[in-house]
Amino acid sequence: MFGTLNLPEYALGALLIVLLPGPNSLYVLSVAARRGVRVGYRAAFGVFLGDTTLITVTALGAASLLARSPAAFDVIKYFGAGYLTYLGIGMLRSAIRALRSRRTGLPAEARPEAGVERPFHKALIVSLLNPKAILFFLAFFTQFVDPHAAHPAEAFALLGAIVQIFSLAYLSALILGGDRLAAVFRRRKRLAASMTAGVGSLFLGFAAKLATASLG
Repeated sequence: MFGTLNLPEYALGALLIVLLPGPNSLYVLSVAARRGVRVGYRAAFGVFLGDTTLITVTALGAASLLARSPAAFDVIKYFGAGYLTYLGIGMLRSAIRALRSRRTGLPAEARPEAGVERPFHKALIVSLLNPKAILFFLAFFTQFVDPHAAHPAEAFALLGAIVQIFSLAYLSALILGGDRLAAVFRRRKRLAASMTAGVGSLFLGFAAKLATASLG
């Protein structure tokens, strides 16, 4: 479909990745809990615009490379497998540390900040100044694009749209949940750590599939 492979599997992986708490989502939650729904959406659209920019840059670059040199694209796939392995192991280690820790409260990214101003701009900058995001998008997207697709840009556009729809829905839930969700994150550290471990294991599975897949 539109030059993609295993689209249901991609959708499940994208959903789980979006649900994993990170700096962007925790910042939106913090802003919404402290300043209300309208301001929370300003931050959310900053995140949305920043991620859309990174996805577009990544997709255009990868699609162009695939069109010019499929062999070079295959090399990037192997690097992507290695990077996903690195992320997966890091998440598993983080989950283990979190389960062992007795500290409470939200991560530093989500702690209340005095005098927060211009949440849209701050969220946009946080999103754009994340060089790991481009590498992640490249590593994750490439395994779901048919290397023989006539128009790979369409495949990348579809994959990007899916993850952004999930992201916007999740950020909306955080904004509307506000204080209640913040309290859940504070109390249920074991659940958050288990979720991190689950996504880390998912990354390792994707990496193994990417490294052993036939690229011919």
